[in-house]
Amino acid sequence: MSARDFSHLDKKTGNPNMVDVGEKQASHRSARASCRVILGKEIVRELGSSNELITKKGPVFQTAIIAGTMGAKQTANLIPLCHPLGLDDCKVSIDLLDDTTVLVQCAVKVFGKTGVEMEAMTGVSVAALTIYDMCKGFSHDITIEAIKLEEKKGGKRDFKR
Repeated sequence: MSARDFSHLDKKTGNPNMVDVGEKQASHRSARASCRVILGKEIVRELGSSNELITKKGPVFQTAIIAGTMGAKQTANLIPLCHPLGLDDCKVSIDLLDDTTVLVQCAVKVFGKTGVEMEAMTGVSVAALTIYDMCKGFSHDITIEAIKLEEKKGGKRDFKR
């Protein structure tokens, strides 16, 4: 592979650069990402049947949903070569998978000239980190894993895992 193969490298110098989307047509684009947070039985047991964990810092999942949404909206401030986007929609969801694991998902939409994969993955990452931060008082034995793009639509090609 050479510098010509990477969209964020200048084809002549190999230096990093933002992709020029000025001539592209705007279209509907969407992306969905996910990750798992392994909390462990001790923490999940604290959830009880309410599907929410209340800590001294507040409601964990509700706070993580807000943080994930804020993270998705701030992606261009965190990832150097991402274009700033005015998102049309961002939905973060958190669901208990089993007696140790939480699934975090983020779905993002925009009508624009570039995709929203990074926004979706930033959303799940920030939500997962928020869960970790709010639960570390119970245990530091928490794992965030499998951050991945599940699906994207629009642009050159669609993708579905």
